[in-house]
Amino acid sequence: MDSFAKRLAVVTGGGSGMGRELVVQLAAEGASVAMCDVSASSMEDTMTRCVETVGGEQVRDRLTSHICDVSDEHQMMRFRDEVMAQHETDHIHLLFNNAGIGGGGSFLTDDRSAWERTFDICWGGVYLGCRAFVPLVVAAEEGHIVNTASVNGFWASIGVNRPHTAYAAAKFAVKGFTEALITDLRIHAPHVRCSVVMPGHIGTEIVGNSMMLQTGGSGPEITERSNAFRNNAPTTAAEAATIILDGVRAGEWRILVGDDAHVLDALVRDDPRGAYESAFVRRMHEQGALEFLVAE
Repeated sequence: MDSFAKRLAVVTGGGSGMGRELVVQLAAEGASVAMCDVSASSMEDTMTRCVETVGGEQVRDRLTSHICDVSDEHQMMRFRDEVMAQHETDHIHLLFNNAGIGGGGSFLTDDRSAWERTFDICWGGVYLGCRAFVPLVVAAEEGHIVNTASVNGFWASIGVNRPHTAYAAAKFAVKGFTEALITDLRIHAPHVRCSVVMPGHIGTEIVGNSMMLQTGGSGPEITERSNAFRNNAPTTAAEAATIILDGVRAGEWRILVGDDAHVLDALVRDDPRGAYESAFVRRMHEQGALEFLVAE
């Protein structure tokens, strides 16, 4: 897919982070975009960014926003029906299953509801997004499905002695599912391609959004942790979106995002048996990757 102009894209989690930047950059390239999020005000901020970036209120004519919890099948099907009605279409060209949160680190000690909430959004949102929209992608003359996993889809850790089970399990599922789709699409829908996206540390609001969604609270501690995660990231959300879209143009099925993702990928391949030891994290730090993770 050489150009996104006059294409219709669906983006989940379009109210912040990489999702917002995907919407903005797709709109700037002439695409129509349907985004969903759980926050109407966040999506309106994305709309405003599109107006400022593209220039002129008329860009709103190509954009729609939809309230949707991606872990809820009824809401996802309603989102699909709204897209078809509001864009007057029976097909879409691009599907970005991007929405995600963190939480439920320990399977043994964390609250079960937090664990399942994380898994249901990070994996269930991809699964339900595909169930809802893949038939519309297949109905187009060409299409591309983009599922966001993480470096935690091939390395199930955020540092030694810090459990990370729910998010890692979900992202491993996204990676495996998307890789399996390559063959499925080749046999049954060869005009459609798919990509799995594996970002490293990206400057998004995922920490703050996750804490607010899981606890229902807010406050200076959440704001401080969220800002630190975003502001100290080596790759911005805008840079990440550009890498993803460039990968889609190039037809890449595996898209690593950020230098730290490339470093970690190489280290895991070189020493898979030692991947969860302190020495492994120290080697990561020596190569300038994910230096905020604790090695002891």
